Amino acid sequence: MSNIDVNLEVYANDFRQTNGLNSKEAIRLKSILQKNNILTAYLPLSDDFSGMAIKLNQGDETKRFILVNSNQTIGRQHFTICHELYHLYFQKDFTSEKSIVGKFDKNNLEEYKADTFASYLLLPYSGLMQLIPEHERPKNKITLKTILYIENYYSCSRAALLIRLSGLNLIDKNHHIQFSLDIRKNALLYGYNCDLYNPGNENTVIGNYGSMARELFDKGVVSESSYFSLLEDMGIDLTDIDNKSDHE
Repeated sequence: MSNIDVNLEVYANDFRQTNGLNSKEAIRLKSILQKNNILTAYLPLSDDFSGMAIKLNQGDETKRFILVNSNQTIGRQHFTICHELYHLYFQKDFTSEKSIVGKFDKNNLEEYKADTFASYLLLPYSGLMQLIPEHERPKNKITLKTILYIENYYSCSRAALLIRLSGLNLIDKNHHIQFSLDIRKNALLYGYNCDLYNPGNENTVIGNYGSMARELFDKGVVSESSYFSLLEDMGIDLTDIDNKSDHE
């Protein structure tokens, strides 16, 4: 493991501890977002847009925003949120970033760091290993039954889990490919609900969307055309937001 990866695992563990989580339990991301006052919106976006994060510093106060692509699966959405948490809390001098998550591209160092942090945060080592029976820990011995159990316990995508298992040298490339096939079908055959493997959360908002949108626009962080159009897509009356701002 490189020094970069070690530091990112420390960051992930520190974030868990700061938010009252131990090193094994599943993370309830919507609760974390609400607890940390991170304004989050789930909107249908293009396939090449997993999400974005915006950080706005105002004196001693910092405001954070995440946009998540609701057209992607719930499992992938969870990875996207963890990815954006790296940008918002650990990337130096961060202001905003549009992300395509899960590439682990070392040519884009901050995106690589965000992906790796997300992997450690969503799938902590101690908890992951605890869920793998001892006889399945040798390389390529893990079963589909165990994989399904882990990904449903941690509410992660199959892609995220397989990358994590590959990084821990628990599966090789061939097994990675094999476990990537017929994901929904096999989940049903093993008795699992398929919500994790489907899109969802469209137009869900966590936090005070209107107030944050106005502040971002006033500070010049985003343009009216690129950001307020998202508000309009959600059926939010911009005139009403303006009126509320005037009264405040």
